[in-house]
Order: sequence, then structure tokens, then C-alpha cells
Amino acid sequence: LEVLDPEQNGTFSDHYLEVPFDLSKVMFIATANMLDPIPPALLDRMEVIEISGYIEEEKLYIARHFLIPKQHKEHGLAPGHVQIADDALRKICREYTREAGVRSLEREIATLCRTVAMDVVEGDLAPREVSTQTLPDYLGPQKFHSEMADRMSVTGVATGLAWTAAGGKLLFVEVTKMKGTGKLLLTGQLGDVMKESAHAAVSYVRSNARQLQIDEDVMLNQDIHIHFPSGAIPKDGPSAGVTIFAALLSLLSGKKVRSDVAMTGEITLRGVVLPVGGIKEKILAAHRAGVKEVFIPTKNEKELIDVPQEIQGELHVRLLAHLDDVAAWALEGEDRVASASEALIPLAKKTPIPAVLEHQASETPESGTPVPSPSKQKPS
Repeated sequence: LEVLDPEQNGTFSDHYLEVPFDLSKVMFIATANMLDPIPPALLDRMEVIEISGYIEEEKLYIARHFLIPKQHKEHGLAPGHVQIADDALRKICREYTREAGVRSLEREIATLCRTVAMDVVEGDLAPREVSTQTLPDYLGPQKFHSEMADRMSVTGVATGLAWTAAGGKLLFVEVTKMKGTGKLLLTGQLGDVMKESAHAAVSYVRSNARQLQIDEDVMLNQDIHIHFPSGAIPKDGPSAGVTIFAALLSLLSGKKVRSDVAMTGEITLRGVVLPVGGIKEKILAAHRAGVKEVFIPTKNEKELIDVPQEIQGELHVRLLAHLDDVAAWALEGEDRVASASEALIPLAKKTPIPAVLEHQASETPESGTPVPSPSKQKPS
């Protein structure tokens, strides 16, 4: 620890050689995929700089100018021997890799070049042009599939957004009910914080059943099962609260959640939506998946300025102050005409962030008075 402490490393003494060193002019750079495993005493002596994942356009540029020439050289191919169309590169990024960086992308390009190099060794010296149609001949069938359409075809399913060491990703929540005594079942290898979010969502729905136009007795005579798919992967954190609420509301109201929407946000028992982390990564994940509208907490608004301009105009971002906003906007068949509680603000007149932003206010069930959008505050 004393090596990294600027107050002590001017007279650092090696424990083995017992020779003093002046390290005060040395800049130490450490890298990590996650901050959680770093001991607090060590982390306190560092300045943390978070590097976001690449967007698709950045991956294409890196592949075109660095990865493809590198793999040509490593496989003994003449420059330009393998011509990969832009559409084929995009298909590799979307259907053969799922990552924040470009390691897997480089491996797929290397696989493609190895196949061509083998043909060259066998006497086929013709240059290759790789298109979306011929790509499976080199890389095999696609490895990743879009799940949005299949998942969202029934009630009780909502799409959330998660933040992992590999970047943002979609997180599906499935809810079902069965005859029982009001028990709550939670599966999907969940951590304690996520379990508490599920309990908070269920409690809010039960305590506000009349306002949500749900039979107040349905949850007393039914058991509720909430499942997070990909059960082998541990999951934790409070940001799925909004998604769990949307899935519950969908199941109990009989209305599907919109398939073009993804959401994130922590909730309270009073229905207030609290800020969460990883907003930029989550929006990038939604964009990659073809989501058209993203719900985020109002207090995360200031972080939207970090969203790349390439995504402007392709996503609508809706700010949520209360769960009433989710109930009004997340379900299919709801009247989504802007009301007096919403103000559509052109982003071009405000900050350079995605194309349409709706500020919302909602009514608290206790007082019935409008609740304005909370002040901007970066989550801790």
C-alpha cells in the first residue's frame, strides 16, 4: 500500500533488499474488470477512470483498420486478400460476439482468416469477398440470437437492463401465478438485494391494487413465481425493481409489456424510482438489441450526456419519477398520448443526448398531488 500512497512512497524501502527507493515521481497504472474485488484500502489510494465499452461503429473502425490487417499478416495473407463487407462485419458483431470490447471479434476474424489460409495452402489463391450470405461458411451458424420477439409474446414478461463487467446486457423477468396462499417464489440465482427488490415490487402492487385496477384478492389466493432466466449466472443489485413491477403488472392486468421497451431503476415502497449505475452501458445494450425506448430514473438524466452521438435519434429515453409512469407507458394498449404531467423537451435545445426525452410527473397515491421530476443527482 505504501508504494501507491504519495505521502509515503518518497521513502519506500523494499522489504526484501532493505534498500530505499524514491517512487514519488512514478505513475502507477492498474487495470481491472471489476472494482468490487479490490480491497477498500487499496482502492482509496487510486483514482478510478471507468472506460466504457465500444459502440458498434467503433468496433467496425477498429476491425477495419487494425484487426483485419493484423490477422492478414499473422496468417501470411497478402494485404486485402480477404475483403469483409461492412454488413458482414456488423453481423459478426451482433450474431457471433457479445462483448464490450473486441477480443471475441478478433478471434472470429482470425478464424475466418485461418480458413482462407488453409485454402491458399491447398492451392486456391483467389481473393475472397465475405458477405452476410457467405459468412456462415467460414464461422458456422450464428451463436447469439435476439430474444425480444419470443420473450415478449406473452403477459408477465418484461425486459430490464443490467450492467456487468462485460458491459450492459438485457435482463428478462418472467412472472407467473398459480393457485396457492399468497407465497412469493424467487428463482434465478438471485442475491439478497435483488430478492428485496422483488419483495418491494410485490408489496407495492398489493398495497396499490385498486389504483392499478387489479383485483385486490388475487394475490391472496395465488402464489407468485418470479424467475430470472440464465439461472446459472448469479444476479444481484437493486436496478431490476422497475422491471419486476412491470412484469407483475402485466401478469395481473392481462396486458403485455411493449416489446420495444427496456427499463431500469430501483424502487421504494412508495413507488419512487431511485437512480442506478451503468446508465451509458445499459443504453448501449438496449441499442444493440434494437430497443426503441428506454425507461431510466429521473435522477440519472445528467448521465445521458455520455451517450455517444451516433445513437442520437435512434432511441427515445423516458425519465421515470414514480411507478405510476411505468404503469401508464410500459403496457400495450395503454393510451400513450402526452398528458399535462408530461413535457416533451427537444434535446437539441438542452444537451446533446438521445433524440427524444420526456419529463414526467406523477401523483402519489397518498396525497394525489403532482410530484415534480426530482432534482438531478448522480447516484453514489
